[in-house]
Amino acid sequence: MKKSIAGIAVVLALSCSQLQAETEISGFASVVGGKVLSGTGVEEFGLEPTFLANYPTVGFYNEEWTFNPDSKYGLQISSELTEGLTATAQMVGRGADDYTAKFEWAYLSYQVNEHWTIQAGKKRLPLYYYSDFFDVSYAYLWIRPPADNYTWQIFNYNGVNAQFNYQLDEWAVSGNIYTGQEDDTTNKLLSEFFGSEPVREIWKNIVGGVLSFNRDWFDLRLTYMTYENERFRGGAPVLWNGEDSRRGKFAGISTNIDYNNWILLSELNRLTLDGSDFDTYLVSGGYRINEWTPYVSYADFDSEGEVHSTTSVGVRWDFHSSAAFKLQYDDVTDDGYDGGQVAGDSKSITFGIDLVF
Repeated sequence: MKKSIAGIAVVLALSCSQLQAETEISGFASVVGGKVLSGTGVEEFGLEPTFLANYPTVGFYNEEWTFNPDSKYGLQISSELTEGLTATAQMVGRGADDYTAKFEWAYLSYQVNEHWTIQAGKKRLPLYYYSDFFDVSYAYLWIRPPADNYTWQIFNYNGVNAQFNYQLDEWAVSGNIYTGQEDDTTNKLLSEFFGSEPVREIWKNIVGGVLSFNRDWFDLRLTYMTYENERFRGGAPVLWNGEDSRRGKFAGISTNIDYNNWILLSELNRLTLDGSDFDTYLVSGGYRINEWTPYVSYADFDSEGEVHSTTSVGVRWDFHSSAAFKLQYDDVTDDGYDGGQVAGDSKSITFGIDLVF
């Protein structure tokens, strides 16, 4: 990890000296440990008691203490190349990936005017409310966004997008229109957790949009995306009803309230794929007491065969202006059937520190 950060520093030094650009560097980190207190596992798959805390990166806990599933660090570099043109790159190293730093974001931005910005490159797929800052755990209430709601195999894309923002009376209106594709040659979730052979996951012809409304203590976000899915398992194409591709449609709505120390967060999403609906939702509430914020949350995933939910209770302590301590208890109920179980029932405890710099 030290070697990777040193390498980044050298690249930055060279870039700054050669381009003479105004460069901003920021970062974040999370040190989180935990374990499964009790669980059923899935006997059918030979899986021991397990809590799958992060689906995309396959961060999971078992009955031994570990700091790998949720721990991570990140470094973001943004350089203003010329007037209105900015280059941004973000590297992230996760405990679930042996802390190896990888480029998650790398894109160019051009500010057309005060309302519109065009971007091109590799970015986070803006499906969910917390997608854009999913890795920056300090930015949200919990240890992690509830896994039942954030379950997808693909979370980045390569393409172009247009962001906009306007002020309409007392409402701040913003949005994002995007298109692109992603070709994950060895998808970690499908290859390692839900399979035993390499799976190549392709999302192409992605077209989506996000529209947000914010006023004082109220926030509303609407999202929609359609894409074409291809998949190869062990080098052979996966067929759905005799076809080697399928069309997916995703829609979601989230409403957040932060009023007089009360916090209410909610998100509802539906994916329609192969004629079936995959429904997820979360609802969470908290109350600030000076630097302390106790909270509860409930998240649910419901589809044909795969049915699971998580009830969480925790507390956040903002002991520093740039750091927070969190403690969380998660109770997972896995009601999957016909091979649709994920990791079985489990009760887990996690704690850690999130910081930004």
